[in-house]
Amino acid sequence: MKSIFSRVIYSLLIVTFITACETDDVLASLVELEASQNSLSEADGSVVVTAALNAPAASDVTVSYIISGSATRRTDYTVSADEIVISKGATSGEVTINAVQDNDLEEVETIEFTITAVQNANLVGEYTASISILDDDADTDNDGVVDALDDCVNTPGEVNNNGCPFLGFIINEVLYDPPSDLPGDANGDGSRSASDDEFVEFFNSGEALDISGYEVFDEDNFISGDPKHVFPAGTIVPRNGVLVLFGGGTPTGNFGGAIVQTANGADGNLNLNNGGDMLILTDTSGATVVSFDINPLSGNPDESYTRNPDLTGDFEQHARIDAAEGRLFSPGTKLNGTSF
Repeated sequence: MKSIFSRVIYSLLIVTFITACETDDVLASLVELEASQNSLSEADGSVVVTAALNAPAASDVTVSYIISGSATRRTDYTVSADEIVISKGATSGEVTINAVQDNDLEEVETIEFTITAVQNANLVGEYTASISILDDDADTDNDGVVDALDDCVNTPGEVNNNGCPFLGFIINEVLYDPPSDLPGDANGDGSRSASDDEFVEFFNSGEALDISGYEVFDEDNFISGDPKHVFPAGTIVPRNGVLVLFGGGTPTGNFGGAIVQTANGADGNLNLNNGGDMLILTDTSGATVVSFDINPLSGNPDESYTRNPDLTGDFEQHARIDAAEGRLFSPGTKLNGTSF
């Protein structure tokens, strides 16, 4: 009897041992692939992709994957690792997908994250996570240049001109009535002068332009043929460059990096008439390039007239424009004082 009982106990121990060994040797199965969200913003967006097992890993599990879709790795996104590792004893592992910021206008781009193989675990199905990259670049004027790179955000322009239209050689700002006292010191030489502090700001939106020999007149001098200023030899205004012509004095300052000159005609000034006058620029053949008519404007504005917005808008009194933040003029710079 004792022998039979011993054999039964021994048999149970063997069965138990075999069962235990079989349980330990059973591989866990990959049962889930999940993305923390199904889209990410191009601006610092990220998504965590997690692979999960149905039981703790008996040893390190390596999950191989491929990525397809319309998005391009390293150009549109990066991935934190080339495979997912689920450590021994853990039930999940992950990688992180980070969007790459750019200034390109793009449609929604896709990432298809697909598991291809699993080492030290069972792969019992097909697992794919679909993720979209959302472009954050705006193009307010729909000219193909994103706002971040567009110098004329609200005006359709040319891609090869930073989003601005080619406007030719234009007048952007004129001060014909300098404010009284020191606030009227537009040329920065330390004193206010009714004639020296007058100025005209030219902008060249095209290719580099040689204006050597071009002449500036007011209305009376245009009739008489006596220019207020003749641009000296070597006066070349670069593309998107600015030239400021003051009535006189000793202009002092950076003026946004603009070319700066003072009137060199027989009168030695611009002497624009507040009550009504014309500023006229002619080329070497005598043809009018651009002009500015004072007649319909305020006779004594005590500030400049400038385009609003810069380059493309109509002329308005400078200090009344919000972007000017109270400035009375801005020779060589935009309304807000920044360089073109």
